[in-house]
Amino acid sequence: MRTQTVEADIVVVGGGLAGVSAAVAAARMGRQVVLVNNRPVLGGNSSSEVRVWVCGATAHGNQRWARETGIVGEMYVENQYRNPEGNPVYWDDVVLDTVRREENLRLFLNTDVREVVASGPDDARRIESVTGWTMGSEILTTFTAPVFLDCTGDGLVGHLAGARYRLGKEGRDEFGEDWAPEEPVREFLGSTLLFYTRDLGFPVKYVAPETAKDITTTPIPMNRVIRSGDSGAHYWWIEWGGELDIVDDNERIRDELRSVILGIWDHIKNSGEFDADNLTLEWIGNVPGKREYRRFVGDYTLHQGDIVGQTVFEDGVAFGGWSIDLHPAQGMYAEGSGAVQRFSDGVFEIPFRSLYSVNVENMLMAGRDMSATHIAFGASRVMATCGAMGQAAGTAAALCVEHGTTPRGLYTDHLADLRQTLLRWDAPVVGVANEDPHDLARSARVTASSTTTTVAADPRALGTPDGGADVRPHDLVDDLGIVVPVHPALETVDLLVSARRDTTLGVEVWSTGKPQNVVPVRLETKTDVELTAGDEPAWVTARVPFAPDVPQNAVVVLRANPDVTVRTTSPLPPGVLTLVHRTDNDDQNVEVSQDELLVQWPTKPLRGRSVVFRAGPDTQALAPERATSGYNRPFGGPQLWASAPMSPGRDEWLRLDWDGPVVAREVRVVFDDDVDLELNTLHHHRSPHEILPELVKDYRVEVLSADAADDAWVAVVDETDNRWRHRVHPLPVDVGPLRAVRLVVSSTNGAPQARVVALRVQA
Repeated sequence: MRTQTVEADIVVVGGGLAGVSAAVAAARMGRQVVLVNNRPVLGGNSSSEVRVWVCGATAHGNQRWARETGIVGEMYVENQYRNPEGNPVYWDDVVLDTVRREENLRLFLNTDVREVVASGPDDARRIESVTGWTMGSEILTTFTAPVFLDCTGDGLVGHLAGARYRLGKEGRDEFGEDWAPEEPVREFLGSTLLFYTRDLGFPVKYVAPETAKDITTTPIPMNRVIRSGDSGAHYWWIEWGGELDIVDDNERIRDELRSVILGIWDHIKNSGEFDADNLTLEWIGNVPGKREYRRFVGDYTLHQGDIVGQTVFEDGVAFGGWSIDLHPAQGMYAEGSGAVQRFSDGVFEIPFRSLYSVNVENMLMAGRDMSATHIAFGASRVMATCGAMGQAAGTAAALCVEHGTTPRGLYTDHLADLRQTLLRWDAPVVGVANEDPHDLARSARVTASSTTTTVAADPRALGTPDGGADVRPHDLVDDLGIVVPVHPALETVDLLVSARRDTTLGVEVWSTGKPQNVVPVRLETKTDVELTAGDEPAWVTARVPFAPDVPQNAVVVLRANPDVTVRTTSPLPPGVLTLVHRTDNDDQNVEVSQDELLVQWPTKPLRGRSVVFRAGPDTQALAPERATSGYNRPFGGPQLWASAPMSPGRDEWLRLDWDGPVVAREVRVVFDDDVDLELNTLHHHRSPHEILPELVKDYRVEVLSADAADDAWVAVVDETDNRWRHRVHPLPVDVGPLRAVRLVVSSTNGAPQARVVALRVQA
């Protein structure tokens, strides 16, 4: 046994996705970071020890253009490439590699922090050190730093430091939450164990052990859906412990969960009700996946109204989109559904004030132990959202060290710096425009080789009415919504339709309310289009003038008419989605509120397809200057530059010119990777593309020196086979003053046009 002391700028305790994202974010900003995790693998509940799939703002495809970018987004996209089958062991290494490649980050696995030294009065505590024991190595390590992050989930570090926290459910009146109980009660979301099965191709017997519970004596067979082909996170509802102390009773909870899994498997194998002769039980988790315990009190407590109402915060630093997802305290033994869910109509913001302690001056927190009510926590607790918070908190910690201040001091004195830094690193923030004083692209003239000027999914562009494209008939049995960017105006919508008899087609234009939302909120204009009976599709024009004061999305609604058939095609053009006005709930164990427009107008039934249409007049929504305006994700429009369709052997380019010489140190590029596509780590929804086709594949960065001839471009970056969204390219030290920079795209990974979300030139 030996002891040691490790000094760092920042200590992050907890190696789930919140802690990983926090540590990586701070390390990339040049800080010396320590990441301490009490398990042998990283990833927390997503690791191969627990095997919960990583959910986030996409909410299994319910939200739109909502997938996280930043560090969590990198891991999502990398997992899609490395691990198309969704192997949880492969995911472990995606996370581990993300940490190991950071030279400023020291990782301590199997190290359990049990002691915290903190000083100061109750309202102004300060952590001086934390001490952890490394199992197997018999090393006792004391970690010191000016800033600490509690990403432990259960909030142990903050608890030992004297941080204020909440347990259980608040009463209804404290925050005006109508989903809260009338009086406070100490109940939690329970913990879960999962199991995996395998088809061996020949009969396999199963003899239940003595610890297996007879589930026929419980409400489970009557109230939960059991299927022999399901395994893993499909059995999220194997949950218990909400009426106990989640931490103190952890061993009891694990034993009960395991007994029920063995009983469910006995029921599947031996009841005769299932086709399971060839199935064997391959794996059972032994580490309960916890959902809830301590929630620290920050300077702001996120509550139900912030989720449902989508509060706009001046200090918004992350976002979520999962539903308010509440489970009965009785868990798997409850008589009702396994969960009740209520969605916001788009993504919601998480404020920075919810990510630092109200009374421990140098402690930030991210993940399950953030500052939120039980109700709001039901939406913010999922792992990709925890990772988004982690990147925000880690970035904030790095800035605290840089400015020599506390998290609260960062909020009061350097908030703009925090939000602009997050945007610069392509972190998952919403509604943040580029106001970075160090981004030289903001003062440049922006031009391009070509631009997509028409919002359309139009086979005519390929030369014939059907154009040889993937065009399919679709009977208009439900209302359909075509989401289009309006910049600056919409006048007409052409549609390819046929009718079984003479009839009319109702066409309406609806605005969406908030810029990040993609639902029909307010009727702006409508018209009826006369259709003549005929089997062959014909083009018709709907005149629907809409000229908003600011660029925004609109939903063109085609009212249901069973005598009308529209045509659909793929792929989706940039900035376009398709909504279907019908109920869509694919988990029978969940009761979903039907009051929200998001649920009433899902995209999943026609995901990846568009109604064949053409909107007029020409649009500026995909113009070159969109790549320098910020946002980095759809917000009142697609917020990217898209070239015209690329031709073989012809490059497309995006160019920045300055009136005078500028001195730059790096070029940052953000490519489109279709943030509407859900990328679940264990592939709840599968995408056929290991490399996302929207991503640029081959590109160059060229510079024009201040005193060079107009055609004397010099390539300083030449990348092939790119499969990443965010690329940072330091410029050579001898490049000198510049008067122009050009991003040249030679090919994509499948998309017909070059798409660039952001082009930055940092001073």
